[in-house]
Amino acid sequence: MKHLQISPAWFFTDGQGEQLDPRLFALLRAIHKQNKLTQAAEACGFSYRHAWNMLQHWEEFFGTPLIEKQRGRGSRLSPLGEKLLWAEQRVAARLEPQLESLSSEINLEIAHLLEGNKPVLRLHASHGYAVALLPKYIGELPLDLQYCSPADALSALARNACDIAGFHLPIGTAPALYRDYRKRLKPRSHRIIQFITRRQGLMLQAGNPLGVTGLADLAEIDLRFINRQAISGTRSLLDALLKEQAIPSANIKGFEQEEFTHSAVAAYIAANMADAGFGVEAAARQFGLDFIPLAQERYVMACHKQALNDPKFQEFLNIIRGEEFHAAVAQLPGYSSDDCGLVASVEDIFNNA
Repeated sequence: MKHLQISPAWFFTDGQGEQLDPRLFALLRAIHKQNKLTQAAEACGFSYRHAWNMLQHWEEFFGTPLIEKQRGRGSRLSPLGEKLLWAEQRVAARLEPQLESLSSEINLEIAHLLEGNKPVLRLHASHGYAVALLPKYIGELPLDLQYCSPADALSALARNACDIAGFHLPIGTAPALYRDYRKRLKPRSHRIIQFITRRQGLMLQAGNPLGVTGLADLAEIDLRFINRQAISGTRSLLDALLKEQAIPSANIKGFEQEEFTHSAVAAYIAANMADAGFGVEAAARQFGLDFIPLAQERYVMACHKQALNDPKFQEFLNIIRGEEFHAAVAQLPGYSSDDCGLVASVEDIFNNA
């Protein structure tokens, strides 16, 4: 079955109606990565002449350079080039969960039209890098993947609006989170599927110029913080860690500023709009940021016990237990797929926290 993917596109238009070529962003990304226009052009499939002409055209459009030549060190993005690149990446990062959920709905509608109604596995889950891999490895299994908060995912499972609810549990900390999630599950009727473990911590500008060493510095150093939305599991973990260390969030500049994904927080910092944020290591590495690990957590999935006998569940478990999926998770910094696909009781998960 073919899977369609939705991606955001920019249409920057001036007063005369001229639109910014979206291929420019690919070239800017490559220049930022390669630091040489020749290599960047090759990575984009452009000739050097075409890449140079494109840059010249849009430099005339904006009236200022997009790259800066460095003697003996190739090329680097100008301040405007960097702003354009980070703006594009922030848009993509912020819209990612909504677009992936919409893609899932559209793909299912097309599949129903072309292949008829097939049993669909409905997964409501907290957004994350490993979960986002599933549509690429799910094969022919129809998957309806909808991103939401952990609490909303578990509520959907309780009213049978989904088959699997994905959420994450900190290891050795945040007991209040355990109590909240535990009361939503019934030991006799629910089972827990182990998925992955991942590291969360502070994401900092490259080189850590402010010398941040831990959470306490967020309130003691004059820095700009970018937060996750209040209903997210990552925000709940951060709130718990701050409470454990008696750090008043009111003293953290920018604590009220929110983004909606790990990658959006990282992109915000990479764009020099903030100095620090909290999220997974994979997001920090994706955007070339420094990272201080502060917590490890298990990402798990709850389901009804009787559902495990359903063929589509067995197919799902075989996929996440497979070598191909494990190899993909291994490429994510700070992630581990140990015990992925192992089914446990509610007591096993919550009593051994």
